[in-house]
Amino acid sequence: MDGTRDRGNAAPPHGGSVLEVSPLSGRAGIRVSGEIGVATRGSWEGALADLARRHADVSYVELSRVGFVDVAGVSALAVTAMNLPGGRVVVESPPPQLTRVLALFWPALHGIEVAPR
Repeated sequence: MDGTRDRGNAAPPHGGSVLEVSPLSGRAGIRVSGEIGVATRGSWEGALADLARRHADVSYVELSRVGFVDVAGVSALAVTAMNLPGGRVVVESPPPQLTRVLALFWPALHGIEVAPR
């Protein structure tokens, strides 16, 4: 196992990092909690791939329960948004470093809308 929780299935933590991903009710998207880093990257990228496959016009990524996201996690989100055929990803309540990294590396990326905490 990779040390994450995905869609409610518990797994033992690896290095203290846990990532939980569940669908949002009433709208297209996912709710994520935990940390997005090296130990949870596979589950994060898998959740984003699933989100992209189901994407129609707007997909939501709710991150109010995420305490940390590393640069590679932000990069995976940006690449997912850039590769969508249309529409956008609305990121709700991200940790502060996500907004800073997006502004630094992808200042003109129009496929992501960030709704701050």
